[in-house]
Amino acid sequence: MGMTMTQKILAHAAGLDEVKAGQLIMANLDMVLANDITGPVAIQEMDKFNKKGVFDKDKIALIPDHFSPNKDIKSAQNCKCMRDFAHCNHITHFYEVGEMGIEHALLPEKGIVTAGDTVIGADSHTCTYGALGAFSTGVGSTDAAAGMSTGKAWFKVPSAIKFVLTGKPAKWVSGKDIILHIIGMIGVDGALYRSMEFTGDGIAHLSMDDRFTIANMAIEAGGKNGIFPVDDVTIEYIEAHMNPARKEACQKAGVPAYTVYAADEDAEYDETYVIDLSQLKPTVAFPHLPENTHTIDEVGDIAVDQVVIGSCTNGRLEDIKTAAEILKGRKVAKGLRVIVIPATQQVYLDAMKAGYIQTFIEAGAIVSTPTCGPCLGGYMGILADHERCVSTTNRNFVGRMGHVTSEIYLASPAVAAASAVTGKISGPSELGL
Repeated sequence: MGMTMTQKILAHAAGLDEVKAGQLIMANLDMVLANDITGPVAIQEMDKFNKKGVFDKDKIALIPDHFSPNKDIKSAQNCKCMRDFAHCNHITHFYEVGEMGIEHALLPEKGIVTAGDTVIGADSHTCTYGALGAFSTGVGSTDAAAGMSTGKAWFKVPSAIKFVLTGKPAKWVSGKDIILHIIGMIGVDGALYRSMEFTGDGIAHLSMDDRFTIANMAIEAGGKNGIFPVDDVTIEYIEAHMNPARKEACQKAGVPAYTVYAADEDAEYDETYVIDLSQLKPTVAFPHLPENTHTIDEVGDIAVDQVVIGSCTNGRLEDIKTAAEILKGRKVAKGLRVIVIPATQQVYLDAMKAGYIQTFIEAGAIVSTPTCGPCLGGYMGILADHERCVSTTNRNFVGRMGHVTSEIYLASPAVAAASAVTGKISGPSELGL
């Protein structure tokens, strides 16, 4: 029996001709990631190992993005821990204030991860890189410590679910709406420890930013990873962002800078879902689970206190552009707070050049330096009791962004921006768009 795309990547990483679902393997890693919450814990765990140092200074990425710029003394100490470790071990990919971005937007942008890679990160949304045709998944800090030390990780090979995407999405329907639709359909544990593999002619109508968003939220359906086939859109992105040092090193070694894997025609899938993208509508996940979804025409009259546009899910340039297009020439509703967070310094710079930052400020929004802050209830947008927020982030659990009685409604940048204007959960159509 053939292998899925994920299984092929894992087989190569384990040095095996083939693997099967449920098989335990030891895989070589192409990248290990940690942030300012998980990184210090992993570094402390490494102190317990007999082996000193890291397995490869070029295959570790440390990015303080959750409470950075430093929120308080504890966050400053965590960042100092990472900084000292990075300098001591000559870590190539250490990015902090001035260079940093939200980790899952920054790594693809800098070409640090690419097609065919096997990646672990001490952050659950590491599955984002499946958009590039990589196997990437979140792990705990102890596994990240072992990965940084040895360059290896144990995996149980996942079985897979196939999602056949067909048709072309309507205007204002984005990757966020697609993945919310899927999570609403299968539930938050519908893909538990399974690979979510996306295919079909509809993929051709999805930008890389759409694909990053969909792969990013595979974990919200319980998935081990989400992964897309590598097509011309992917190749164009990879070639445009290829890390120069990686490219040079691969040329010297006489090996390709990236590898394209495709599922076998006779690969086994636990289930197959066919989704006609042309039939989807803007979708909102109500509190307190991402599976609690409603299309925009089912929402009703729900006033909100805050809108957040950003995060590793929806803080890329296309997201910022969409929000700016809707807010252009309009004003944020009186009494509403709107926070826009470009995911990386490059996104911020590109948005500034395009005039988007001016649009947001003139509309009455604020624009923040790249940070995960509000997404996890860290800072830069904490909710008070009984406040409601429309957010382009990825989780809406109880207390996720602040007070336990607050409510988070997950939505696309288009819905978030339209809601910012009306003061209630709204789609662009309510603005005549």
